[in-house]
Amino acid sequence: MKSKKILKTLGVQELNAGACWGESKWLQNSTGNKLTSFNPATGEALGQVVLANRSQYDTVVMESNNAFTTWRDRPAPLRGQLVRDLGVELRTWREPLGELVTLEMGKIRAEGLGEVQEMIDICDFAVGLSRQLCGSTMHSERPGHRMYEQWHPLGSIGIISAFNFPVAVWAWNAAIAAVCGNTMVWKPSPTTPLVSVAVQNICNRVMADHKLNGLFSLVIGENDEVATPMTADPRLPLISFTGSSAVGKQVAQTVGKRLGKSILELGGNNAIIVAPDANLELAARAILFGAVGTAGQRCTSTRRVIVHESIMESLSSRLTEAFGRIKIGDPLESTTLMGPIINAYAIENYRNAIKQAISEGGKVLYGNEHLNLPGNFVLPTIIHMPSQTAQVKIETFAPILYLMTYSKIEEAIAIQNDVPQGLSSSIFTTQLATAEKFLSASGSDCGLANVNIGTSGAEIGGAFGGEKETGGGRESGSDAWKAYMRRQTNTINWSDGLPLAQGIEFF
Repeated sequence: MKSKKILKTLGVQELNAGACWGESKWLQNSTGNKLTSFNPATGEALGQVVLANRSQYDTVVMESNNAFTTWRDRPAPLRGQLVRDLGVELRTWREPLGELVTLEMGKIRAEGLGEVQEMIDICDFAVGLSRQLCGSTMHSERPGHRMYEQWHPLGSIGIISAFNFPVAVWAWNAAIAAVCGNTMVWKPSPTTPLVSVAVQNICNRVMADHKLNGLFSLVIGENDEVATPMTADPRLPLISFTGSSAVGKQVAQTVGKRLGKSILELGGNNAIIVAPDANLELAARAILFGAVGTAGQRCTSTRRVIVHESIMESLSSRLTEAFGRIKIGDPLESTTLMGPIINAYAIENYRNAIKQAISEGGKVLYGNEHLNLPGNFVLPTIIHMPSQTAQVKIETFAPILYLMTYSKIEEAIAIQNDVPQGLSSSIFTTQLATAEKFLSASGSDCGLANVNIGTSGAEIGGAFGGEKETGGGRESGSDAWKAYMRRQTNTINWSDGLPLAQGIEFF
């Protein structure tokens, strides 16, 4: 069976440990609870890990802190050499690692491989960044003085990642934080433990080549033993959390209470506005991928389409026809376009959301069916809503698309912004004025705003993140690296005098 071959290739079938900080540094836990990973497409048990306990968590954080004391003093370009080697190693293992993402999470093979490619891309970005961690210089009002600012690493960074991007989001944080001089402690989703073990194995080999331990560390454990202590741990000055808005608020409160820093990548309820002059073929393709890609389980998935009333019938017909042609099934098959959703709980959420939308006046145009297949398969669903009801404002991690109409562009933007979340947004139009209105300060209130492309599939070069209940965090490109560092302003007096600022005379 292909799944066994993939697991064997990556050495992740069984593991009697759930914590590690380097090669041969796996911490065994003979009395720990076992966590079984299941294939959401078949229900098959893929493998097990033994969960780490609180004592092992403390050991890993201590070792990460120890590693930081030497890693921070390595020049940034030399730190970049290690991240470059990590990218090379990921290239070597791209196919089996991507297929393990598919096995364990359920996204189709092309998306699984794409997720590993995203890891490779962010390593490439970070290598260049290692020579660009620039500060500023400024003129001093005091004669014979020079002022400038520089950036220093924070320490050990805590990374708590979600199931839907089980490795890429870790890499966004880890590659950037590493070249900035930090060390990492990673708590992955309990739904996808095996792929995190595979990544740690890769990291271990890279660390060993550089005679290091503790730069990249892993702790797989229950919330009480790992996640909760992480957020409250003053030894971790920054926590990067990806997950729901509800949990993110708790993380923010706990980290903020100890005056720590947090990067929050939380919920999205992303909309595409389709103007009357839009290229409907282009819009329909973008909506299809945004709504169906990863079975609607991306934070950037398209969940709402706000379409001009004059083209509603035409667009809905295109979408219904396109949804009906989606091949659903084994995500490892090259012709499959939609795999399973993650578990039975997600299926229940799918059902409840559709039921509630219907009760609020929604009309199902396509879908609303749990498929009679092994695994967690549902039909992608299109619902025409009379307005943006309470249900539409809730993010449901499932392939459910709500269609609504508008008459004026200002109305469409108001509908788009009238949700608690603020991650990704798009408009399809061929009119420059309409596009610029959407991108203006009175336009989209989201962290990502696109024109004539969909809400999903962000590139690593731009800063990724959103506003409102999406958390305000930024990761990946642009100047997101600054979140992983502390700013220091320096003033140097090279004169023989001691003039004071503001012209103050003291003695």
